[in-house]
Amino acid sequence: MVPDLRLAGFAVGVWLAALAALHQPARGSAIGGGAALIVAGVGALTGRAAGVDRARPAGPGGPAGPGGPARPPRVWAAVRWIGVALALGAGCGAVATAARMSVREAAPLVALIEAGDPVEVTAVVRDDPRALRGGRGPATYLVAVDLERVRRVDGGEPVRLAARALVLGSDTGWRGLLPGQRLTATGKLLRPRPGDLRAAVVSSRQPPHPLGEPSWAQRAAGSLRSGLQRACEPLPDDSGGLLPGLVVGDTSRLDPALEADFQATGMTHLTAVSGSNVAIILGVILFVARRTGAGPVLCAVVCAVALAGFVILARPSPSVIRAAAMGAIGLLGLAAGRPRAAVPALAAAAAMLLLIDPELAADPGFALSVLATAGLLLLAPAWRDALRARRWPPGAAEALAVPAAAQVACGPVIAGLSGTVSLVAVPANLIVVPAIAPATLLGVAAALLSPVWPAGAEFAAWLGHWPAAWLVQVARIGARLPAGALPWPAGVPGALLLAGLTVAVLVAARRAVIRRLAAVVAAGAVLGALPVRLLTAGWPPPGWLVVACAVGQGDAIVLPAGPGRAVVVDAGPEPDPVDRCLRRLGIRRVVLFAVSHYHADHVGGVAGIFRGRAVGAVVAPDWPEPETGRDQVAATAAGAGTPVLAVGPGWAHQVGDLRLAALGPVAALHGTNSDPNNNSLVLRATVAGRSVLLPGDAETEEQTDLVGRLGAAALRADVLKVAHHGSALQAPELLDAVDPAVALVSVGEGNDYGHPNGPLLARLARDGARVLRTDLSGDLAVLTTADGLAVTTRGVPPH
Repeated sequence: MVPDLRLAGFAVGVWLAALAALHQPARGSAIGGGAALIVAGVGALTGRAAGVDRARPAGPGGPAGPGGPARPPRVWAAVRWIGVALALGAGCGAVATAARMSVREAAPLVALIEAGDPVEVTAVVRDDPRALRGGRGPATYLVAVDLERVRRVDGGEPVRLAARALVLGSDTGWRGLLPGQRLTATGKLLRPRPGDLRAAVVSSRQPPHPLGEPSWAQRAAGSLRSGLQRACEPLPDDSGGLLPGLVVGDTSRLDPALEADFQATGMTHLTAVSGSNVAIILGVILFVARRTGAGPVLCAVVCAVALAGFVILARPSPSVIRAAAMGAIGLLGLAAGRPRAAVPALAAAAAMLLLIDPELAADPGFALSVLATAGLLLLAPAWRDALRARRWPPGAAEALAVPAAAQVACGPVIAGLSGTVSLVAVPANLIVVPAIAPATLLGVAAALLSPVWPAGAEFAAWLGHWPAAWLVQVARIGARLPAGALPWPAGVPGALLLAGLTVAVLVAARRAVIRRLAAVVAAGAVLGALPVRLLTAGWPPPGWLVVACAVGQGDAIVLPAGPGRAVVVDAGPEPDPVDRCLRRLGIRRVVLFAVSHYHADHVGGVAGIFRGRAVGAVVAPDWPEPETGRDQVAATAAGAGTPVLAVGPGWAHQVGDLRLAALGPVAALHGTNSDPNNNSLVLRATVAGRSVLLPGDAETEEQTDLVGRLGAAALRADVLKVAHHGSALQAPELLDAVDPAVALVSVGEGNDYGHPNGPLLARLARDGARVLRTDLSGDLAVLTTADGLAVTTRGVPPH
């Protein structure tokens, strides 16, 4: 049966026009939208006139009579109306987006932003405050609000408006706000980022002043969500953090590393509220209802009740409303007994949501919601029926068709976002289907019981964590399979490429001969490529001596200390990059974490070192600055029960074939260009008879002091981690003394410090060193071979 796609052109036009208008001035978008509406009107009138002409009776003067023009082919008529729908959608989308963008371009508001004076804002909270992960000092809370009024603190006429804004609140008073709550706050207005509908960003260091209380519904929902988190507190961090995300989209406790595993395995929809998540949950409910013999109307009623309960519990935030709207589309076709009716409803719902909230056009979650629902409507029924025709059990056919259809439809967007194509997504989603329903139902039960029976809520959460633990296990195993994901071009080009290939395969597969040929080719490719991928050396390469992790503008150096064990020197600026690097290397235990100095680009990611790993000890220089970095390391280590030791020259540590010794600072240096840099802990590592010098961010003063006090022979090394990201502040005496065969430069792409220094790199190369940079090549590995040293790179990982 051919689906009814009459409204699809209109929805696509709205989507593309809204996406373009988000990055254009409101005036230009309005003019373009008006032109598109005129084109649509002309096209509609032309098409209507052509239809009237074709409807005239045949005769001498009629269009079918002698001498009359030939009747236009039906295909051209269809193309004309598709063009009209696209133009109409583009016009509506551009005009609607321009109307919303005009608010952020209002002259009084722009003047307040450019002035930079303190202002008082009156606003309504739109969504739950979200704490920023990582970083130094107290948490910063992101709060989405609707601005109602803005005025300067020192006086002036207030500006009344209805516009979105984002608050960056550094006071803990922002943490407990609920959606729908009105408040006043003081702060400074900053420019919003391009491409969204926020009129401003409010930076506030003061607590907000609530005006009244939120509605009873929001208070009840907040109580249930908090109760669910309390019930999950005694549970393990992985399943206990996943359960609230699965049930109500609360990912505040979810480990980022585990979240990355779910993304790599194609199971992101299970970690937070999304259209794909709702679609799969409804698919499970439909499966159970159909197994009990329920008819279409009863199935729709059951799903509607479940969907309504989900929205109430998860709060009607924009993302939840979007997911619920997409999930309700399937119910429409089901209740009508006409799946074709659901496709126009999907297009109409998508267009309506985009006209109401044009910012959704740039939201990957919205795209995944629409595509997952379209896959379930267009692909899943045919695949289910085809499987049943081949004598598959009805339940098994449904269970396989639903995740496969959702994954195929969402695959291009996921590939564009992640830069990979998952080969384990369909089987992973298939084997976790039985765990989704019990985890969700028990999580909902825990939330509902929490206000009246906390012990019962904890018991329900404990029961629910077992199926959640199964989801965690599948995600972790799938993410670690050596052939679980294939690299793919990231961004829009990669998404369009996979979308084109997917459409081509789906169209070609309608012919039996093509299906057989594709099966033979796919089997041959798997049988030929998979053994090569599994048996050839992956990452880390065998015999690796040292790895410089690509962590941006910062340092993170890894030295092997046995299978799954390592010594790590510095942690980079953020937790996620260093954690991902250690995961790629298969490091499960850090026997020693060494800090060269306490600058943020070396210790900001310390939480990533401890994430899911035991850390034996922490060593650092006896230098107190910067205090914030020192406190961050101390707090993270104390939370894990790991001792922190201050060490200096003469300290050494042996673990297996690895020996680590501290060479400097020989004496504390004061009054230098940067005292923290020039008191960096300088380490020399010896692995398998090869030496690595790690000078941290030591600059000219400390480098010169080292050569003068220790002599050139003590500093000779096969591998040099170039100090201070390859800055120009290098002592020629040190470079001559080290005389490395390989020089590793850990540096961030496009940094504004001028790192690395070009003449420095040229000198190292002239002296015979092989120079490698993390900003150009990603993770850098130096390995020992029978012929000496070799180098390999992993490539810049996708962000």
